[in-house]
Amino acid sequence: MRVPRLVGLTAVDAREAARARGLFLTAPGRPEFHLAVVDYVVRQYPPPGAQVPRDSVVHVWFDFGAGEGDGGVHEPRIPRPSRGGPRRALDERGDPRGVLGSSS
Repeated sequence: MRVPRLVGLTAVDAREAARARGLFLTAPGRPEFHLAVVDYVVRQYPPPGAQVPRDSVVHVWFDFGAGEGDGGVHEPRIPRPSRGGPRRALDERGDPRGVLGSSS
């Protein structure tokens, strides 16, 4: 029997897909997994398509592990990045040295 792709499914749909194939699901670190409804599977083991015996256990995770998948979380950035570059655009008609803060 082949393991179905569970990544991207809700907990309810993942449990149903596994049950339909004669597999059992477990979620390491989530004792309340049987109550999870709208959490989405982000990882699974064995991977989709792996050949396993009927009644095998498939492990699913709903959160990425440390250092994985958190590329979209960037704020707040401490320390703040330097502003770099000129503070304001140069005036086309004037002397650029006057614009950058030298007194006339």
